[in-house]
Amino acid sequence: MTRQSDERHMRHAMSLAARGLGRTWPNPAVGCVIVKDHRVVGRGWTQPGGRPHAEAMALAQAGETARGATAYVTLEPCSHYGKTPPCSEALIAAGLSRVVVALGDPDPRVNGRGFAKLQEAGIVVTTGVLEAEARAQQAGFLSKVTLGRPMVTLKLAMSWDGRIATATGESQWITGPLARRRVHAMRATHDAVLVGGGTARADDPNLTVRGLGVSHQPVRVVMSRRLDLPLTGHLARTAQEIPVWIIHGPEVDDALKSAWRGLGVDLIEASVIAGNINPKSAFDALGARGLTRVFCEGGGALAASLLSADLVDRVALFTAGLAIGAEGRPGLGALGLDRLSAAIRYQLESVEQLGPDTLSQWRRGPALDDGPNA
Repeated sequence: MTRQSDERHMRHAMSLAARGLGRTWPNPAVGCVIVKDHRVVGRGWTQPGGRPHAEAMALAQAGETARGATAYVTLEPCSHYGKTPPCSEALIAAGLSRVVVALGDPDPRVNGRGFAKLQEAGIVVTTGVLEAEARAQQAGFLSKVTLGRPMVTLKLAMSWDGRIATATGESQWITGPLARRRVHAMRATHDAVLVGGGTARADDPNLTVRGLGVSHQPVRVVMSRRLDLPLTGHLARTAQEIPVWIIHGPEVDDALKSAWRGLGVDLIEASVIAGNINPKSAFDALGARGLTRVFCEGGGALAASLLSADLVDRVALFTAGLAIGAEGRPGLGALGLDRLSAAIRYQLESVEQLGPDTLSQWRRGPALDDGPNA
């Protein structure tokens, strides 16, 4: 196989992996393609809930034709026994002659052991094919493993003068239907959607994926220090159908906790700093529960707190072609900056037009590239 054909098959595997984003946590979303005599004989991607793994799905489809074939996998095959046997052993048992992998797995239970097992069995292993693209796709899993928290995408929708509502609070709708549809598509690729308590009280949001025909919903998370959310709101009424997690401070009345738990809501306690929930404590707790990708749609205060804590890995900025003026509500709360050098810089990844609006996507930089196998 040439480098060009390796990259072509790996792109195929990555397109399969993308189908699992938002659905496989706490496991990574992996894709696998098995090729023999220049023909694809097996394809697979990590299934909802994280099992079966991509390699198992592709091997089941390939059957006996996998013997002597090449497997293209977007992440290093696992080498440890968990709820399923190691994928590295399954590839060996199937008689693969070569395995091409985009990215090593920094999980201490794997971290090179998958490669070693394959090589010890006489399988030729090629690594680093489309590694940068795979690292971007696996950013959530890498963040959970190396930083102990999920990757955070901050979504902002505002006028071109940086306002998210008029002075009276009117905000529906600053952006148009194409932009709102894209927001729903982004929700679908994340494990959870997060808002602050102020947004939950003011908007009574659904936080669901709608209009796309998807069969799954992200976890809905609210940060509310006092747990002072309406017990009759939409989130409370639908918690039995779609999971709702509320992150609260340590000083909450037990009766109020019992009321929320009785509605089927999962409560998570976090520490408090300067009168607000400590964002780092909150996201460490979300990482401990297995989340890898969180889509934050909170208001300006929550957005500012996450930026100040340097917890925002990606920004999705939807900009509408209107001005609201200085009396409108700003898209970001106070950051307390007095020097430009203290501001966190983001790298522009893409810009696209969505009807009358634009979407610019930004990346934090090398923060997620500092872990093992970087």
